[in-house]
Amino acid sequence: MAVNLYIPPESSIFAVAGVEIGTAEASIRKANRRDLTVFRLAEGSSVAGVFTLNRFRAAPVQVCEAHLASGQGIRALVINTGNANAGTGATGLQIARDTCTALAQLLDIQPAQVLPFSTGVILEPLPLDRLVAGLPQAVANLQDNNWFAAAHSIMTTDTQPKIVSQRVALGNNTITITGISKGAGMIRPNMATMLGYLATDAGIAPALLKDMARDIANRSFNRITVDGDTSTNDSFIIIATGKSGVQVDSASDPSYAPLYEALADAAAELAQKIVRDAEGATKFMTIQVEQAKTTEEALKVAYAVAQSPLVKTAFFASDPNLGRILCAIGYAGINDLDVGGISLWLGDVLVATQGERNPDYHEADGQRVMKEAEIVVRIALGRGNISDTVYTCDFSHEYVSINADYRS
Repeated sequence: MAVNLYIPPESSIFAVAGVEIGTAEASIRKANRRDLTVFRLAEGSSVAGVFTLNRFRAAPVQVCEAHLASGQGIRALVINTGNANAGTGATGLQIARDTCTALAQLLDIQPAQVLPFSTGVILEPLPLDRLVAGLPQAVANLQDNNWFAAAHSIMTTDTQPKIVSQRVALGNNTITITGISKGAGMIRPNMATMLGYLATDAGIAPALLKDMARDIANRSFNRITVDGDTSTNDSFIIIATGKSGVQVDSASDPSYAPLYEALADAAAELAQKIVRDAEGATKFMTIQVEQAKTTEEALKVAYAVAQSPLVKTAFFASDPNLGRILCAIGYAGINDLDVGGISLWLGDVLVATQGERNPDYHEADGQRVMKEAEIVVRIALGRGNISDTVYTCDFSHEYVSINADYRS
């Protein structure tokens, strides 16, 4: 059950000039579902990506990194669901390369101009024959505005598609930003079990876009967690086609700041939609840590709270057993933490101050907040002036059921 996840109507999803998308039924894992997606990008598009830090990086992740580094100019993406092509060794790498070769032949481009992506079950061979057989259908289906179909096609355990789209004024010009993401479980920073694709018709210099993609990922996809597991296939891609006529070549350009913020806001919305549709989620939780010495310190505390099974199950039950939050703060890894300086709020309720229960706190007030679908947990460490925020969800019975039956 997704938590307040907004799905825009198809009429408000804008095509991005220079991007065509096609989908197909390839029966990668299950028949009669669209599980193969192809993006064709206009020549001259800039493309940048950020990928998982898991050492078992899937074969397509490794190939993506190599193709981006080649500098040949990315012209296409190919995405399959149902099989992660991870933990598949040299054979998996060759399958990812063969996938790129097959699509390159259909589009009359070079294999190194294709980025492959896979998501699904790990440690199983990807059925290359089915994937390649489905490519002609996906190419034949290429359309200027096929984002809605693609948002559905890349889903695995997701219950809802994740999509954002907007038009943004930059001076006297208007640009378009549209993107999709997928992910519902095995979600943790750096990055998540997620795929994210964000495109704009603004032009952005390749080196600048690379920096923007890294920074935007840190503000969005690297600020979410569901279960603390970092997947093998996580990928976030930004595409800038330049078809709007707007061109940004440096951070000093007057259009840079508003363009960056618009892309960052879109990525943050896509990332938060993943948490809202997390496996079995019934609550969307914002963990705000303030008065930290450093960003690293703030995030240690935020993730300790956000990933604690005891905290997450208490929120599912609407049980204000809030000592669990203090416990997580205590083991977050700040060795010189003075717990006497800590304050904790649940929504508008001050629960703890100076490291102990607020004398005016009443459990009924805490329970009132915990029954809400969206909850803010605010923690002040009393150590500095740095703040950061992480987004998470509760743990329900359904989370266990989904993951117990995932391969069925």
